Amino acid sequence: MTVRSATWPFPARMKTELQIDSVMLTIVLALLMGGFVILASASISMADNATSNPFFYVQRQLVAAAIGGVAGFICLFIPMQIWRSLGPLVLFVGFFLLIVVLIPGIGHQVNGSTRWVRVGILNLQVSEPARLCFLMYLAGYLVRRNKSLREEFTGFLRPMVVLSLACVLLLLEPDFGAAVVLLATALVMIFVAGARFRDFLVFFTTAALAMVALALASPYRMQRITGFLDPWADPFNSGFQLTQSLIAIGRGEWFGVGLGDSVQKLFYLPEAHTDFVFAVYAEEFGLLGSLLLISLFLALLWRVFRLAMRAADAERFFEAYIAIGLGTWLGIQAFINIGVNMGLLPTKGLTLPLISYGRSSLIITMICISLLLRIHHELAVDAKPINRKRRKRSKKS
Repeated sequence: MTVRSATWPFPARMKTELQIDSVMLTIVLALLMGGFVILASASISMADNATSNPFFYVQRQLVAAAIGGVAGFICLFIPMQIWRSLGPLVLFVGFFLLIVVLIPGIGHQVNGSTRWVRVGILNLQVSEPARLCFLMYLAGYLVRRNKSLREEFTGFLRPMVVLSLACVLLLLEPDFGAAVVLLATALVMIFVAGARFRDFLVFFTTAALAMVALALASPYRMQRITGFLDPWADPFNSGFQLTQSLIAIGRGEWFGVGLGDSVQKLFYLPEAHTDFVFAVYAEEFGLLGSLLLISLFLALLWRVFRLAMRAADAERFFEAYIAIGLGTWLGIQAFINIGVNMGLLPTKGLTLPLISYGRSSLIITMICISLLLRIHHELAVDAKPINRKRRKRSKKS
């Protein structure tokens, strides 16, 4: 799909046709629009009881979508080369966000975790923009230091030290789920960039053991793990969320009970509009509806990774690593959220991208999609002169 772009915020000489990946955009819009329907159904009873406005959470999510749309539209016109040149700055911004939220009086605490800062009308969950900053820094590093990464342990160690510090700050909030997603995404990017397998294996093993030790050392994390392993042993305490989620998914059977007819969302299932929105969706749309939603996520990931391969073929490695990182991030987060709902993983407190209520997550996800669309645009524009040359050669022959 081709859209003629406006000249703002760049000079008239930069006016060009914007090349949009219509397939990716269609998938994203389907998830986003479907997400509003699912959120409305999952949150209506809770919102009406808490605020006397049944669409309270939907309205707030719509505001976040508008903010994300404006921010994404702006990012759509910023060349990727500019993001690459801002590597040190985005790294500073990422650490600044993770540090400022820990300052008493600035960070906002909810359910024992200090993860938010007040920004105008929005409570910003700092781990979301910080994660994007770290992935941008890492993509730039993988381009600049690729030879060192492939041949020296120090080349592998430098970014891992930076990311480990970021994970420590996340764990101080505490936000174990965000730390896991950041570290897993970074390791995938580094592995794809050509890190030596032995370096990758040593750090991966160390990180996995550290995460296990951290979980064992924390009583509330151990409670989550034991509740996950056998939720029915304590269905009214540690296993309450998971048992209610499994009941919801089980009630859905093949075709679901119908939109709006979920019973578990009626104050039985905690966090039905955030962490466990998939369970409500599965109850109302059944196995077939769940497979459709999962298929949409898989189609989006296929499109993103295909874009990364195209960027690598064009030797635009910064863009390739960004696409790999963003695709991995979205894929891991969706996998963890659905896995938690189905009892395959311990509770992590991660939203389902574009579906769950979470304004910070939605805004940053829309910015990420915009960056992917920008990469597609630049690849399409770069390919035009090559295609013209090929056509001229074929005519001559």
